[in-house]
Amino acid sequence: MGLKEEIPVLSVKHLKKKIKKKWIINDISFDIYEGQIFGFLGPNGSGKTTTIRMLVDLISPTEGSIHVCGKNVQTEHDEALKHVGCIVENPELYTYLTGWENLEHFAAMLPNISQQRIQEVVEIVGMDQRIHDKVKTYSLGMRQRLGIAQALLGKPKLLILDEPTNGLDPQGIKELRIFIRNLAKEGLSLFISSHLLSEIQLMCDRVAIIRKGEVIAVGNVDELLEQSSSTVLWGVSPVEQGKKILQSFQSIELTQLDDFEFETVTSSNIVPTLMNVEDIPLVNEQMVKAGIQVTNIEVRKPSLEDMFLTLTEGERID
Repeated sequence: MGLKEEIPVLSVKHLKKKIKKKWIINDISFDIYEGQIFGFLGPNGSGKTTTIRMLVDLISPTEGSIHVCGKNVQTEHDEALKHVGCIVENPELYTYLTGWENLEHFAAMLPNISQQRIQEVVEIVGMDQRIHDKVKTYSLGMRQRLGIAQALLGKPKLLILDEPTNGLDPQGIKELRIFIRNLAKEGLSLFISSHLLSEIQLMCDRVAIIRKGEVIAVGNVDELLEQSSSTVLWGVSPVEQGKKILQSFQSIELTQLDDFEFETVTSSNIVPTLMNVEDIPLVNEQMVKAGIQVTNIEVRKPSLEDMFLTLTEGERID
């Protein structure tokens, strides 16, 4: 007998959305499996929020399909969405009630949520100490946790978080990252839309990068970064002859250092390049043959932000 194929917790196939004759989303596909943290990245206006609204059936796709745990979101709405917890933008909370009263209120809208389950989600989000205080006394990070507790009440398989780090200070972001990692260890799958690329790099296993309604890259963070060109700083003397050797390689691009990098470079005979790391020995050999002294070879791995800016042709995320 062959191995049983794992069904994705979320499967998006050829998703398209047209609004007033304009294609907002154009052929998006990706899968998320159990226990994965999946980052969804894109500049403002790229279609992130429209995609999320389709995932939870707030709007219908023009074409394509969305399945949660094998159930079609459109044709098997209740069956599919009972597996989904979602916070789009800021969690909706009643600030004049306590955290516990908020959870009781939301639990009443779901079938068969016991007091014991409310206590369980309070412990999962680590709010035992403050759950009976009024929400208006909570920090932003605590409100975010209470929102996540609310989304977890129905024991979802998939948690969708739209910009979960918005407004959090660095400590709050770090706590959220650890917390999200722990949820994934328990087998929960998370779909996180964000513009904090450095944070997504630390938090997520896989990412999809979306631009103008199309996914332009999807895969494991490490694999995607390995496919990107690295910045390699060459310390060469004489500089001009070294540049000529570098320019003789079609796969190498001479580049500029940004302000921060410029401050960290002490020598004036440094030539920054964008290139594949595997080509370094060959280039070095050519330098030596030409009698050029190589004093320094420093590889600076690309960050998710570098890769994002390359793929989206410099469109920043605001």
